[in-house]
Amino acid sequence: MHELSVAQSIVDIVLQHLPKEDHVAVKSVGLRLGEMAGIVPDSLEFCFSAITQGTPLEGAALEIEHVPLTAHCNDCGVDGNIEPTLFACPSCGGRSLAILSGREMQVKDIEVEESEGIR
Repeated sequence: MHELSVAQSIVDIVLQHLPKEDHVAVKSVGLRLGEMAGIVPDSLEFCFSAITQGTPLEGAALEIEHVPLTAHCNDCGVDGNIEPTLFACPSCGGRSLAILSGREMQVKDIEVEESEGIR
């Protein structure tokens, strides 16, 4: 289960970008996750919840934006979503494809509780 190490990497990234103020609590972490990233979202959410106990991320929601697998067909020039199991152009069936999206794994935003000192 490599989702645990991915969850730990997400926590490390978030902690690096938190304001240096004391007692900052994270409300949510936005994540872009491609269809071909090789991550099981439910497992990632479980691991994230488990390892954030006792940290500023405890109770934070992991908001996952699922990114479909899209490609450019070098045979017919069409860009479109492709089935990961078929890996063929949806228009012509060609297999000469350039991947455009679907492999992402990126922390896109961090929402923190507003501190009383910030206005």
